[in-house]
Order: sequence, then C-alpha cells, then structure tokens
Amino acid sequence: MTNRLARETSPYLKQHQDNPVDWFSWGPEAFAEARERNVPVLLSVGYSACHWCHVMAHECFEDTETASVMNRLFVNIKVDREERPDIDALYMDAVQAMSGRGGWPMTVFMSPEGQPFFGGTYFPKPSFLKLMSAIDDAWRNRRSDIENNISALVESLGRTAAVTADDSLPGHELVAEACAQFENSFDAKWGGFGGAPKFPSTMNLDCIIRNYIDNPTPAAKNIVTTSLDAMASGGMYDHIGGGFSRYSVDEKWLVPHFEKMLYDQALLLRVYTHAAVLFKSETYKQICSEIIEYVLRDLRHPDGGFFSAEDADSLDDQGHSHEGHFYVFTPEQLRTILSPDEFEVACDHYEITQTGNFEGKNIPSRLNHRGDFKRSPKIDAIRAKIFNARNQRTRPLLDDKVLTEWNAMMTASLVETATLFNEPTWLLVAEQNGEFLYQQLRVLDHESKRFFWKRSWQESGEPQARHRALAADLAHLIDAFTRLGEATGKAIWISRACEVADELVANYWDETNGGLFTIAQDGEQLIVRQKDLLDNATPSANSTAANALLRLGAITGAERFTLKAHQILRLFTRIAAGAPSAFGNLLLAVHLLHKGITEIAITGDKPELVAHVKKQWLPNAVLSFGEPIDSPLWQNRPSGFAFVCQNYVCSAPAQSIAELDRALATI
Repeated sequence: MTNRLARETSPYLKQHQDNPVDWFSWGPEAFAEARERNVPVLLSVGYSACHWCHVMAHECFEDTETASVMNRLFVNIKVDREERPDIDALYMDAVQAMSGRGGWPMTVFMSPEGQPFFGGTYFPKPSFLKLMSAIDDAWRNRRSDIENNISALVESLGRTAAVTADDSLPGHELVAEACAQFENSFDAKWGGFGGAPKFPSTMNLDCIIRNYIDNPTPAAKNIVTTSLDAMASGGMYDHIGGGFSRYSVDEKWLVPHFEKMLYDQALLLRVYTHAAVLFKSETYKQICSEIIEYVLRDLRHPDGGFFSAEDADSLDDQGHSHEGHFYVFTPEQLRTILSPDEFEVACDHYEITQTGNFEGKNIPSRLNHRGDFKRSPKIDAIRAKIFNARNQRTRPLLDDKVLTEWNAMMTASLVETATLFNEPTWLLVAEQNGEFLYQQLRVLDHESKRFFWKRSWQESGEPQARHRALAADLAHLIDAFTRLGEATGKAIWISRACEVADELVANYWDETNGGLFTIAQDGEQLIVRQKDLLDNATPSANSTAANALLRLGAITGAERFTLKAHQILRLFTRIAAGAPSAFGNLLLAVHLLHKGITEIAITGDKPELVAHVKKQWLPNAVLSFGEPIDSPLWQNRPSGFAFVCQNYVCSAPAQSIAELDRALATI
C-alpha cells in the first residue's frame, strides 16, 4: 500500500511512499486533518543523500509498530529540505533553540497551526516511541505548557526579520578582523578550521584569498594552500572519479560523509579555481578539471540541468545498504582488477593497506603524499581500470531533481573556471544550463498571465517545475546570468539578469528594515517570514544578492541595483561585526564595496584584448564586450578600443595589450 507521497516527484519523498506511515506532503490538507482530529503534527525533514535519514527510516518509518503509533497520535508530514529550505530553516531554528543542536533527519512536533513546541534530530526506535507517548500525554493533559513553549519559540523565530539596517555600511576592517578569526581557528597540521567534523568552509577560504591579494602574507597563503592540499588529499576527495563529498568526520579529511552534493562541487570549484590562478598551481587546476568531469558525467541531465546529489549509502552484492560501499576497496578486490605490478603501484599511490582505513576497507587517499597529485601515464591507466570496475557496482541513489539555486551556483562557478582556463566547451555547458533554467524553471501562470520562477524541476513530475522560487534561487540566477553575459558577450544574459533582479526586489524586499525575505510576498506564508542571513553550507540569499547586485549595477549603470546592494549590506553592519567568520560570502561583498569595481568595456572586434582580460582573475572587475548593452559603458564609445573605468570615469582608450595593462595598473 502506498501513501500520499506516491504523488510527489522528489526522490526523497518517493523513498517513503511505501512506508506504513500515513504520510502527508506539506500543505493545507495535512493541517486541516490535524485540526479536525485535534492532534499535533509530526514533521519529519530530511533529504535523499542523508545517511542518518535512511537509518531512522529503516528503524522507525518502515516499522509497522512505530508507524501505527505515529498514525494514531499525529498527522505526519514529510518534507524534502532541498525542495523547501524555507520550511527547513524555520523549524531548524526552533529545534536549535530547544536543543542547542540541529541536523537531519529533523523531527518537529507542532500544533495544527504549524507552531512548533518540541523537536530534535535522529531518534532510534525505543527513544522515539517513548517521546511520542510523552508528547501525546502533554498535548492531552498539559496543553498550557505547550502553549507557553509555542509563544516563546514563535517570538524567537522572527528575529531575522527584526534585524534593522545601520546608518553606515560595514567597514573594510571587517574583512581583516574575520581573517584574524580564521587564523585563530586554523588547524595548522591538517588545514581547515576547528576540529572534527570538518566542512570545506570555501567562502572563508575565498575571503582569505581576497584579503591576500591586498596583503600577501605567508600566513594567509599557508592557510589556503594547507587547507586545499589536505582536503584534496584525503578521502573526502574522490581520487578515482573526481568530486568532493560533503564533509569529513575526522580532522584530517580522511573519512567523508560520502554524500556528494552539487552545491559543494560549485563552491569548491570556485575556490580551487581562484587558488589555481593566484598561486599558479597546476595541481589545483587538475582538481578543478576533475570536479567538472564528475559533474558533467554523473550529475548532468541531457538537456542541460544539473542534478542535486548522490547518496552516501549504496548496495553491496547481497542488496544490503552500507555507507560508502561504492567508494571503498579491499586489497583482494584490487587484485582482481589489476596486474600484480599495477596492484603494488596502486597500493602505494592510493595508500591501500590490509587493515584498511574505513571499517576494514580502504578509501583511496593521498594523505602521506599531501599536495602531490602528479600522475604518471601508468597511474592514469590504473585509475581508469579501478574506475571502470567501480562502475560495475550498484551506484548510490541519484537525486535527479534540478534545483534553481544550486544550478545557478554551479553555472556561475563553471563560467569563471571556463573563462580563466580558456575552456570553451565548459562555457558552452554553462550557457546550456543557463538556458535550461530560463526555459524550464520560469513558468507562465495562465491565470495571472505572469511568469514565476520555480525552485525545483524533476523530469517525471507533473508539473515538472514545482515550488515557488525563494530569494536564494533568484539571487544566484542574477549572478549566473551576469557572469554568462560577461563571458559570452551576449546581451541577452545581462537583460535576463536585470529581469530577475527586478523580480527579486519587487517580491522579496522588506520595505521596513531592508534586505530580502526568504519567501515572496505573494508566495506561501509560514508562521513567520524569515530572512536568510547567515552563510552556512551555502551562501545566504542576502549575501549572494549583495554581491550579484553590486556587479550587475556596475556593468549596467543601473543605480537601483547598487542602492539595494548597499541597503542589504547595512543590515549586516552590526551583526557581522560580532561574528564576522559567520558571514564569509557577505565579506566578499564588503571587500568588493571598498575596493571599488573596475568596469571594462571592449568595443568592436578586439578578440586579443578580450582574451587578455579573460585570462586574468580580476575579482573586483566586470567585463562588457560583444553585443552592446544599455549601460554608460557603451555610450558614445568608438569601436575597436578597451575602456577601463571606475564609476564610469575612464582611462584613455586602449588599442593594444600593453596600453590595456597600463590602464588596468592605473585603476
């Protein structure tokens, strides 16, 4: 017997369609049922690649005894946090306020009005049964205690919307203060920040890189290179197939949580690209190439969209699920794949031992050769053999939904890497992805005759595009479309970036305090309307918008975009000063603001000048060439020159590379 989740398209929700739990998806039907029965709502939030979500599903949701209690005492709702990060963020704040910690699976008990009063993360079956009994008793016999809990929690959940803008913009010293904090928490032995578990912290590394450009200290370079070398040496990096897992459970990046997320590939590609160019590292360039190879091979829809994730768990030959099974090897398994000579070389290169480094098996790694990624033709041949043999195994589950936010993030990163490495094939892929998003995730509402952006697309869905886009979706689209315009010279991308930016401001802007609400004013409203402010695993909607609007404002001369970016930044003047390391992506906007944006316009047919600009990483510059756009950069400009400007005040026109270099050096 299937439950209501059979109607859904999310791979995570469909994993639960055969549970004995009478699941509802999020929506008014579930809350009406809870009101009619006068029972609490049990909300369970997870995602397809989450190992502990699978564990709780096996122990509880697939168990008839547990399911019968859930069905009798509650109305049960399943949510895919990747489809609905607005719901996830709201109730995760509640769980963290109650328990001091968060994570997935997330379990929240709430009133029929959606007001939370108790929550936690993973519960094994015995604890879960006891908890449900206690919640039921409190609901029936101590309702006043629950009401008190609700009042306090709902008030705290609105705190992001209550942040007010400062009269002044954040100072440039904020970047240096944050970098000092990063240095204090830096793990000098293994890189990264703090202890286990370790996350890539890409935005913080990028902040250090930007500060290094202004103040190139050996300490800053050491933080970046030690971290990037170590991350790519341990098992968090897939040495056989490319790409990174989400995080490492230990301090030396050896044992990953094996799920592979699209957004991590996007953010790691970005920072390795910047480091490759800045430090002239062929090693980092190779890692970038292998990240892209992985995404294009394993996460790409034939029409251009990028899929969300691959699972942490996979099946063995007996059909049993194990975390990381797809990626690990015993020496005996390698012996069946390789010749005796190749076997010895492989064991040395990938540090394969009889005892293993993960549950008696081996995650291929290079920790004893940290930073050395050179591969001989023989190693390449061995790697190909292992890769082909690994592909005979049952692959981890692919979450094949296409998320606007993550796709736009990947597109922006791919554009940068393709441009700096002069790889036109990658740029073509990025443009195809941008076109896919514009054609498939921008949907006409026939009733209102308006186009609305959607967050999630799934090929087998009806409709394929679902869920109203959130502020983060549109903010990343602005960035992706602007960068596509800069890289291709096609005016349509800048036009589309402006279109999305105007939509973002019109429907998500807080007219009282400034900044962007997560949910559109004409979208579904939850119990409070929050703002996405903190840079966590992904950049926040507001920090992304600040960066994107600053750059779009510079390239178009549209002051309305620049002013909104400044208003967003003023929201952070006080809160970022208290904990600058929690705002890594926001700090990039602060750096951009105070360094000032260099505007480069190249008119007419000057491919050698365009190529010269493109091969340089100029994080504080925007480029316009090819098709003219509606911008002061193109007004009354003669053809065949490069113009280097700040605030549209330009140096003398440059016709040669030497003249262009002099103009760039002057600015």
